[in-house]
Amino acid sequence: MAKLPFEIVFENDDFLAINKPSGMLVLPDRHDNSLSSVKGILEAAYGHIFVVHRIDKDTSGLVIFAKNAETHKYLSDLFQNRQIEKRYWGLVNGQLREESGSVMEPLSEHPVKKGTMIIHAKGKASHTDYKVLQSYPKYSLVEYHIHTGRTHQIRVHSKFVGNAIVCDPIYGDGKPVLISSLKKKFNLSKNELEERPILGRLGLHAYSLKFEDQHGTKHYLKADIFKDMRALLQQLEKNKRD
Repeated sequence: MAKLPFEIVFENDDFLAINKPSGMLVLPDRHDNSLSSVKGILEAAYGHIFVVHRIDKDTSGLVIFAKNAETHKYLSDLFQNRQIEKRYWGLVNGQLREESGSVMEPLSEHPVKKGTMIIHAKGKASHTDYKVLQSYPKYSLVEYHIHTGRTHQIRVHSKFVGNAIVCDPIYGDGKPVLISSLKKKFNLSKNELEERPILGRLGLHAYSLKFEDQHGTKHYLKADIFKDMRALLQQLEKNKRD
């Protein structure tokens, strides 16, 4: 098998779980039916693969794919019936007013901006629990436990709380995180004309999934955060100590 552009976190005869990089589509869209989507890449390696659920293109982290129709139906039903525990890690701007809490604001698609979500009284019920894992002067690392799986749910609920996800171009300021904004003394290296961001993409990661498969086996899958997000957290920890 050719080397895949992502890590396989878990695999058995029925399903596999991958750690999707940010910027990669789970499914090809109408403009792109090439092998640049996770499904396309997996099907080139495995043959037919069933998509169980999705995460946003800009979100990194765990995605499960079924290898057969029976497993696809079983796992899809688990997601549909909210029998899978889904946890995300998000780096947000600022410090939260509360260390933990719940957001239960209904979500609806924006009437004009297609693909964008808003909080609306007539929207679909949406439930996000959150707790702060680490707090820094300018940012916070937050764990989200989502009980529903609405489009952009965490991103909209984070904005509602008052702390948008870092680098979010839709619900936040979209600005990349620069080392110069964290360090008092920062100089570009001789070969650099401008500073490269330490994190230049959405700071949201699908971290873990907990569920029981059709054979009664319990699974607790985790996907490590990627190098860019890890480097930023290390820098924030270092600055916190200095």
